[in-house]
Parts: sequence; structure tokens; C-alpha cells
Amino acid sequence: MIDEADQVGTMPVPDSDRFDEAALALWLRTNVDGYSGGLALSRFKGGQSNPTYRIDTPAKSYVLRRKPFGELLPSAHAVDREYRVIAALHPTGFPVPRAFGLCEDEGVIGAAFYVMELVEGRTYWDGAIPAASPAERSAVYNELVDVLARLHAIEPAAVGLADYGRPGNFFERQVNRWTRQYEASRTDDVPEMDRLIAFLPATLPAQQGSTIVHGDYRIDNLIFANDGTAQAVLDWELSTLGDPMADLAYLLMNWAMPYEGRAALGGLDIEALGIPALAVLAERYCVASGRSAVPPLDWYFAFNLFRLAGIVQGIRKRVIDGNAASAQAAEMAKQVEPLAQAAWSFAVKAGAE
Repeated sequence: MIDEADQVGTMPVPDSDRFDEAALALWLRTNVDGYSGGLALSRFKGGQSNPTYRIDTPAKSYVLRRKPFGELLPSAHAVDREYRVIAALHPTGFPVPRAFGLCEDEGVIGAAFYVMELVEGRTYWDGAIPAASPAERSAVYNELVDVLARLHAIEPAAVGLADYGRPGNFFERQVNRWTRQYEASRTDDVPEMDRLIAFLPATLPAQQGSTIVHGDYRIDNLIFANDGTAQAVLDWELSTLGDPMADLAYLLMNWAMPYEGRAALGGLDIEALGIPALAVLAERYCVASGRSAVPPLDWYFAFNLFRLAGIVQGIRKRVIDGNAASAQAAEMAKQVEPLAQAAWSFAVKAGAE
């Protein structure tokens, strides 16, 4: 179980994450409208694959997200894609921070980065939302699904994102991508991952449409107001165009995974907590998105856990290489095998032998 105190707020920038603040200030003065004055830099505690900083100035506060320093896997830590999608979505009124500027010149601070507005509100690291009332929890979870349906209703071409993902079967591309990522960062033999690499591409589901997909949509990647209204959806690193079932299944998977003090809810008395049941939220999404039903979810759960295992394997590799972003990275790296085992259990439910 992760202590929320380790995730909330900021901390002094560790020596390993420091960069040339004067060079950053010069870039901000040149590229960010309205920037003025000196700056104070701190780092957000919450675990991110892209290190994230708070910039305070006398007039305004900002957020900076950068790629990790050091050698990285191909296509990982795509801060340019994060910047592009929030810059496209913000003018529509969809809850994302305003994007102020992107710097792809690694010579400025040692890695590509972008700057966005600081959005105030609450992040719920624990999906049980312990301090809330049942009515407050219900409002947050209904909003979580409603915002996802809003995202999937946005026409990519209308916001300049028609080329944000490649054509073809989304899950075929995703299985291939995460297989490559896993193989590129492999450090140990995990038999369940090898079985999944064989099973998933042979059993691809029919595509349910093509929308903007967040790729990591869960409760702790949103900022909420006190009334449960979403103020901002964060962490768009894995976003693309693809099957909306990827996001919905990734969210609903939390009802099937054991509670460990994060987004997963399995084993909790969700009715007593006021958290809507999986079927209720699936139906709410269908109504909001004009769908008749949600397809069987076991294959999607298997894929999402396979993908998570691949992501965590990348973290394990960065821990070994010495360039992991988060203080919790070493502990997280231990989850490759449990995630792969959970993925295979859902694959068996989906027909794997």
C-alpha cells in the first residue's frame, strides 16, 4: 500500500533531477506569453514516468514536464505528444491544463520538456476516497465516466488530431508496440509474458470505433474540485487515436483488481462506499456515448495488464540503468511478475489454454 503523503504535493528537486534554472528562465521569457520575474523550482512527489516540476514566479505558477535524462526506449516519454493533445483539447472546453510552450531542444535543460498551467484541486490517489461521503464518491465516479465519454465524443479531425494515430486495427498495433517495448527492456524471463505475446495477437477483438484515447485513464490521473467536477485530466503520454474500449476497459479493470490503496477497488464493499458498480458505470458510459452495450471485458483486461507489465518492465530497466524518475520506482519495478500473472488469469477467462 502506498502512503498518500508520499504522492501529494512537492519536494525539493533531488540532485539527480536538477538542471540549469537560468537556461529555463531565459527560455520561459522568450517562449511563454506573460512570463516575468524569477522562479522557484520544486518537484511533484507523485510517481510519473516523466519528471514533473512546479514553477513558482511572483505572478503565476506553472507546471513543467520533461523526458527523463539518459538513454530511453524508442517512442517512450513522448512529451511532444502530451503537449500536442492538451493544446488541441483545451480550446474545446475539455478539462485539460492550458499548454504554454514545448521545447524539443535538449540543449536547454538536458531533455525535451513542455510547460502548462498549474490546475488547483484534489487528486485522489486512493480509489476508495477514504475521507469522502458515499454521495461524494458517487459524484466523483460518475464524473470520471462522463468525462471519458466526452473525450471519446470529440472528433479528432475537428481539433487537428486526424493524424494523431495510425490507421488499422488499434489493438493489433498496441499488442505489437508493447511486445517490442517489453522485449527492448527485458531483464528477466517471465513465462506469462511469453504466453501473452502468443495469445493476444491471435485473438484480437473487433474494433469498436476510433476516437482520441487517453491511454492511462484512472482516478489518480485527474484533478477534481470539491464538488466532484473534473478540473483537469493529466498524463497524456500514452494517448493516441484508437478503440475507445481501451480506455473504458482500463478504467473498469479497477473493479476487478484487488484493492491496494490505489485505483483498484476489488474486495471493497463498494455499495456501502457509494461507488457505482462496474455494470452501472458501463451502462452510464453506453448511454452517454450512444452505444448499445460493452463487449465482454476479459480480453481487454488481459491486454491492459500485459501493457502495464510492459510499462513496469521499462521502469525496472530504468532502475537498473539508474535513470528512474520516481522514488517509488524500485518498489514499482517488482510488480512485473504479479501483473503478468494477473493478465494471464484474464486471458484464461477469455479462452487461453
